[in-house]
Amino acid sequence: MPELPSVIFAHGLWNTGFEATLLRARLAAHGFKVTQFHYRTVTALLHQVVAELRAAVLAEPAPVHLVGHSLGGLVILRLVDEHPDLPLGRIVLLGAPVNGSAAARAAVQLPGAALLFGPLADSELLRAEPRRWRHPFEIGVIAGSNTMSFARLFNRLSEPSDGTVTIDETRLEGATEHLVLPVSHIGMLLAPSVVDETAQFLSTGHFSPQAS
Repeated sequence: MPELPSVIFAHGLWNTGFEATLLRARLAAHGFKVTQFHYRTVTALLHQVVAELRAAVLAEPAPVHLVGHSLGGLVILRLVDEHPDLPLGRIVLLGAPVNGSAAARAAVQLPGAALLFGPLADSELLRAEPRRWRHPFEIGVIAGSNTMSFARLFNRLSEPSDGTVTIDETRLEGATEHLVLPVSHIGMLLAPSVVDETAQFLSTGHFSPQAS
C-alpha cells in the first residue's frame, strides 16, 4: 500500500493539541497521516520551537503538509522563512493572525498578563507589521467570522472577526487563497467545514469553489 500523505498540525497559544483531537481524526478520515506537533507556547523560545518543528518535518516521509492554528500558523511561517529548502507540500493556516493580533496587544496590557504570553507570543503575536508570502509552496488561509469567543471579555474587536482574530489580521499577502467561514476562533477546530476545506486544499491546492 502507498504511504498516506503526511500532515503535521501545530496548535495555538495556551493549547496543547488536545483541543484539536477531533480535527486531526477527521483529517485522518480524509486519508492523511496526521501528527501532532506540541511545543511550550509560553516558556519556549522561537528558535527552539522552529528547530523542533524542523526536526518533526524531517522525520516524516516527504512531502510534508503543515496545518497551524493561530500561533501555530505563525510558527509555521517562521519555519518556512528560515528553512525554505524543507521538503514541504501544502500549508493551511487556521485563524492565524499573520499581521499581528490587536486582541493580544490589548490583553497584554492587563496587570500581570505579560507573564501569560511569553517570548514566543511577544515576537509573533504582538507585532503589527504585515507579512508577505514569498515561497513557492501553496498556502491557504481560513479565517472565521463568528465572534463568539472568550477573548471578547478583554477586547471588543470593531472589525469582522472570529472573536479573537480579525479577518484582516489573517490576510497574508501572496497567499494562494483566503477563505472566510462562519466559525469562531476555537470553534473552527470542531467545525466539519474547516476540516473539509483543509483537506480539499491539501489535496488540490484550492478550497472548494462553493465555499468562497
